Amino acid sequence: MLESRPMNHRWLFSPVLVFAVLASAQTLPPPTIEITAEPNHHLMFQNQFVRVFKVELVPHAAMIVHNHRHDYFFTSIGPSHIENDVAGKPPALRTFRDGETFFVPGDFAHTAKNLSDQTFRVVAVELLRTDKAQHKWDEDRGLHILNGGTQGILFVKDGVRASELELQPGGVLPKHHHAGPHVVIAVTDLDLRCDVEGKGASQVQLKAGDAAWVKAGATHTVTNVGQQNAKLVALEFP
Repeated sequence: MLESRPMNHRWLFSPVLVFAVLASAQTLPPPTIEITAEPNHHLMFQNQFVRVFKVELVPHAAMIVHNHRHDYFFTSIGPSHIENDVAGKPPALRTFRDGETFFVPGDFAHTAKNLSDQTFRVVAVELLRTDKAQHKWDEDRGLHILNGGTQGILFVKDGVRASELELQPGGVLPKHHHAGPHVVIAVTDLDLRCDVEGKGASQVQLKAGDAAWVKAGATHTVTNVGQQNAKLVALEFP
């Protein structure tokens, strides 16, 4: 008489378990990396207030899924058309005009895909210090007609005021005071003369897509001494 042996259920169900593990692995979201490790984000400078990135994505390429842990502003340098894939949300198609500026609340992960034949270029300014109480500016929206240009106050977010300045050759932004520091983002190539009260004149030259940090306390006028129209975005801190 043959000896009966108990069935080894572990081996009987192992293919099913393997299939289940593989199926669940396929449904898991892709791993995310920090924004500083994403190869299309190039850190330009950082201080106690901001972390500023130059972002460049070649045509028909995609970013690695990365985290945005802070609120941030971004300005488009040139027109673009992308697919924005935020983790946990359906894909969204976005078209940007040259020089547009936006505010994005942080704490999410996403990737962007460049759908156009041009390089997708933006300057992204992360806010490391924010004023959630919304500092009260004397003006948070408006348009000023200048001598040879315009100054548009776009909006205020997290206490930071975003403005857009356009100056024709020879155009002047009249004397004004910056109580707090600000970030300047060059939408076009800039060749400007800044006449600072008590310090004299200095020349500022930036390429489109460059950014600069300006310390608090300056009172100055700004003149476009270049041969082409100048356009910039300023993010002013209180």
